[in-house]
Amino acid sequence: MKANAAAAALLATACALGPGPARADEPLWELGAGLAGVRLPHYRGSDQNHGWLLPLPYAVYRGDIFRADRNGARAVLLDRPGVDLDLSAAATAPTRSRDDRARTGMPDLAPTLELGPNLDLTLAQGERWQVQLRLPVRAVFTAQRSPRAIGATFSPVLNLDWQLEGWNLGLQGGPQAATRAYHAYFYDVAPAYATADRPAYRAGGGAAGWHLGASASRRLGAWWVGSYVRVDSVAGAAFEPSPLVRQRSNLSFGLAVSRTLVASDQRVADRR
Repeated sequence: MKANAAAAALLATACALGPGPARADEPLWELGAGLAGVRLPHYRGSDQNHGWLLPLPYAVYRGDIFRADRNGARAVLLDRPGVDLDLSAAATAPTRSRDDRARTGMPDLAPTLELGPNLDLTLAQGERWQVQLRLPVRAVFTAQRSPRAIGATFSPVLNLDWQLEGWNLGLQGGPQAATRAYHAYFYDVAPAYATADRPAYRAGGGAAGWHLGASASRRLGAWWVGSYVRVDSVAGAAFEPSPLVRQRSNLSFGLAVSRTLVASDQRVADRR
């Protein structure tokens, strides 16, 4: 697997770890560097995993429109008390079929990039905690020399953020769904690639299982540490009968350490 593709996936994971909600009098932007290790399944439902240890750029931006923080990199379209609408992004890692037993002889899975609107609704909030319902709808494209559209995803998430003794803690989960084209990219088996142990299969659109994740991060002066763990299940998914689904649940986790090297003199207030 090419290191740059792995790094892109790791950067997406780092957004999940995040630096935590902005506090009063934070720099507008921060840049730094660090190291991160992550374990991810080849794809949801795979019985094999990727493991990477890579350098990790650290970037935070707390602008009025463009922001990069624990909620990912996004462009804010609407920011009202209790309601946020933004354009957000997500990504998946590549998989070489020669490295995956279930996909031997099939085309490689290119990394994917997801882009689309996300509506955040604050359901409850206290001085150091908040509960949000996040409703992202994203179009998905392969990230390769000749990108192609492969459908869309919808992943509503109930998210809890909680600040406790200097730690930013997060808990989130929800169902997942996607179009037939998206499921086909990962779980179809064309007749040309069918074998005795891998019959031809055509995935349908709709339910894609669920996920549950937790994260923790903390600032220690110029240093930042973060970790996450996530469980994915494809039980009840439209593609669950695919011969490429080798197990119904996956565990992924990561740990990152970084140090801020430069920061803006301009300060911003808490945007939570």
